[in-house]
Amino acid sequence: MKIEGKKAIWKDYQKEIAEDKFYYVRSCVRQNFFPGSETAFLRIMRDVLKKDVFENPCHTTCTGIGYHGDIVPVETTMTVVARQFALMTESGYENLLPSCITSFGLYTEILDTWHHFPEVEEKIRKQLRKATGREFKVPKNLAHASDVIYKFRKEISAKAKYRLINKNTGEPLKVVDHIGCHYAKMFPSKGVGGAEYPYVLAGMVEEWGGQVIDYPERRHCCGFGFRQYLIQANRGFSIACSKEKFESMKPYKPDMIITNCPGCPMFLDRWQYVINEMEGKTYGADGEGIPVFTYEEVAGLVLGFDPWDLGLQMHQTDCEPLLRKIGIEYDPEAKYVLNGVNTNVNASTYLEVR
Repeated sequence: MKIEGKKAIWKDYQKEIAEDKFYYVRSCVRQNFFPGSETAFLRIMRDVLKKDVFENPCHTTCTGIGYHGDIVPVETTMTVVARQFALMTESGYENLLPSCITSFGLYTEILDTWHHFPEVEEKIRKQLRKATGREFKVPKNLAHASDVIYKFRKEISAKAKYRLINKNTGEPLKVVDHIGCHYAKMFPSKGVGGAEYPYVLAGMVEEWGGQVIDYPERRHCCGFGFRQYLIQANRGFSIACSKEKFESMKPYKPDMIITNCPGCPMFLDRWQYVINEMEGKTYGADGEGIPVFTYEEVAGLVLGFDPWDLGLQMHQTDCEPLLRKIGIEYDPEAKYVLNGVNTNVNASTYLEVR
């Protein structure tokens, strides 16, 4: 194929991403899984990139997990989301920026439904008006937070303190990119690169010096899958999904995994710990696990943020071998220090410290 033809085809896999003035909506679950990621995102956007990012303290869950778990009816979910849009409208913003992949997919699904069935949108407007007295405008631009970091990846690279390069060999780190299922599989045109060639994380990795690893189960689910984990009896299937991915990527000897979904890093990180406890098996080099990161954590590391400010101590698969491989300066003794107190002690010792 001629290069001009390739460029023309690739245009179909691009999306519009706003430049500034974002209305940021946090994720319910990732504030509990990896709480440092969203803080790092806001720091990068506001302090490093000098962007206007607004948060409204009145925003709530989008009900995505309840909706996909068949607990919350679709009209209820739509009305809750309509309230989110109303808060954005009242705040004077038009560019909706969700932190959560499931929220991003849900907002996309709702907007698409309203586009094809305007009578549904009008019904939801009436319900919101009756319940809250609020009105709303639909977002002018909807982008996931990873889209925005991808958009500004070159600006981040220009300010980088570190690169995704092995300091001992000078070789690019081998990186597995894992895309959340609700990012592009539901509506391929809404994700950078679509469902087949998602580039949102690969673009970051390549810009920051790493090498993206392709492997057979690259697009396989992380194992969360909502019902796979939320229903206790199904959790064996959840861990089996993750294990299939680990087994598939192991021969390629990846140095790290980067993700863009709230659930994916949690399961790819913690199922490695569980598999090691169950079977004594690890998938990284030298008997270690493969460190798993959110894209905000990776961006923060590249920019020179302190690993413990990013919350890497919350991970169950040790990240420190990767930090040493890159040559990142950090204090291992500060890993569990909170407000001047080392929390990595037993209860009696902690009480004595207090």
